[in-house]
Amino acid sequence: MNGLRLDGVGHRFGDGARLFAGISLTLAPGRVYALTGPSGSGKSTLLGILAGWTAPAEGRVERPADARTAWVFQNPHGVAGRTALDHVVLPLLARGMSRAEAEPVARGLMAGFLLAGLERRPFGALSGGEAQRLMLARGIAAAPDILLVDEPTAQLDRATADRVNESLAALRTPDTVVVIATHDPATRERCTDVIELDGYR
Repeated sequence: MNGLRLDGVGHRFGDGARLFAGISLTLAPGRVYALTGPSGSGKSTLLGILAGWTAPAEGRVERPADARTAWVFQNPHGVAGRTALDHVVLPLLARGMSRAEAEPVARGLMAGFLLAGLERRPFGALSGGEAQRLMLARGIAAAPDILLVDEPTAQLDRATADRVNESLAALRTPDTVVVIATHDPATRERCTDVIELDGYR
């Protein structure tokens, strides 16, 4: 994928105040973008626009029709009784790998997200930070063209958030545009680029 092109993108809900306007950017694969701004500035709304789930009120987003999107939400969701490894293996199986092929790839991804040794732990027994890192690993395992991450450290204590932030370098892959909505300065520092929504009010 060549990336995402935003041309004069702006949004408001109904007759309400404009959240943002005039966003003209090209988001390139291989980069990790921090999407920052105060609460209510429209970070999650812009993620939805990038995903193609919400039509912007103004402007347009150019994205390939067949672009695959993965979204990692604030609160990790998994199957409590399934192992951590199962959660990362599943998208690899969906891509056509056999279980024998998928397991070593999944283990490698988990190691990149500081999860080595937790492969057999049930999802329900993971800590909040472990579960969030597992969702990031699962997102990359799906090999999306666009990976959207919404406030990955918002629900975590500082020490746990720091562990999540340590793992963010593993999100940078040559074929994926990664956008992380965040309030966390430490998350912002781990990204390659910053989109500050306050600049588009």
